[in-house]
Amino acid sequence: SLNILHPCPQLQNLLAEKVEQLMEWSSRRSVIRMNGDKFRRFVKAPPRNYSVVVMFTALQPQRQCSVCRQANEEYQVLANSWRYSSAFSNKLFFTIVDYDEGADVFQQLNMNSAPTFMHFPPKGKPKRADTFDLQRIGFAAEQLAKWIADRTDVHIRVFRPPNYSGTIALALLVSLVGGLLYLRRNNLEFIYNKTGWAMAALCVVFAMTSGQMWNHIRGPPYAHKNPQNGQVSYIHGSSQAQFVAESHIILLLNAAITMGMVLLNEAATSKGDVGKRRIICLVGLGLVVFFFSFLLSIFRSKYHGYPY
Repeated sequence: SLNILHPCPQLQNLLAEKVEQLMEWSSRRSVIRMNGDKFRRFVKAPPRNYSVVVMFTALQPQRQCSVCRQANEEYQVLANSWRYSSAFSNKLFFTIVDYDEGADVFQQLNMNSAPTFMHFPPKGKPKRADTFDLQRIGFAAEQLAKWIADRTDVHIRVFRPPNYSGTIALALLVSLVGGLLYLRRNNLEFIYNKTGWAMAALCVVFAMTSGQMWNHIRGPPYAHKNPQNGQVSYIHGSSQAQFVAESHIILLLNAAITMGMVLLNEAATSKGDVGKRRIICLVGLGLVVFFFSFLLSIFRSKYHGYPY
């Protein structure tokens, strides 16, 4: 008779060997590189009592996948945070399958885009929620950690290596401003220049209204390249997400519309030549009409029910 309460020794030994091998690889590198054979043996084939997070990617230079490289950096940060945390155990492993090393795995899973993150649970097949929604959420290490916590109950605190570039840039900026004020210490009237302050305020407004803060929090890809036909999309088709390139486009459109409004105001309030004011008015009106129409068309492409 078959005793289902106690697995056979062969399966126990096989499981122990797999876990020992994965732990050995993890001790050398936080993210385990896998080809087709390793993937089928350690991720797909039973027995398995551990979760595996797999990043399917294409990092070879000839693939020209800049998003893959950016996502890989965040993935490495997350894997290192787990590997060197006090809670590290053999219940979760981070792996990577590159297309040029495991094209058969991509074909087996009917996968035609990269990067893609998938979670393979200890028992059963992956469900829909086991595929990370990169297009909507982005690939920041913190977002990946939250997704893993939802799927495995393993909570990873992300530790990023120190980055002093922001501090250095701020110090240089303060030094530059301080030096400029010192050189102009006898003539500081430029501080009260309304036009200068208005331009600075507009730059902040354009950055915020174009979604730069969303980019900083979510870490979306710059654009999306369709691996089948090579077509590049700069505008995300969903109202719940955006690309970095899309925010740049929106920033430029808002700036052009604002310039048009400034010209219209200048034409209406100045007391110069009537002919010149008329030309300024037409240019301003053209800027507003053309670029606002363009902005509205982008809005319509993202909100498919518009006009409501």
